[in-house]
Amino acid sequence: MRHDAVRGHLDGLLLAALETGPLHGYAIITAVQRRSGGVLELRTGTIYPALDRLERLGLLRSSWQTSGERRRRCYELTEAGRRSLAGERTAWQEFTAAIGAVLDPAPPEAAI
Repeated sequence: MRHDAVRGHLDGLLLAALETGPLHGYAIITAVQRRSGGVLELRTGTIYPALDRLERLGLLRSSWQTSGERRRRCYELTEAGRRSLAGERTAWQEFTAAIGAVLDPAPPEAAI
């Protein structure tokens, strides 16, 4: 899938990946890839600025956690993030319905 196909939907993808609980950046990338059946591959250079922006907007909060000798920044949804995710889902459903109505051929109308 083209990398630019994700543009405009990145926030929703990141919020959805975090819906089940806190994850660090690489785990978010892996979750999106796994849930998309390997079709969507996010880059670290793409997600970290987006995660920082979502945190500044109050949709995420982060904390540092240690795993062995490695420190990882973990992100989780805030209540505002959950509301935003619900809005993203509604917008996505409306968008796909509209695109589907244009791309899917309409059944021929019955002759009168």
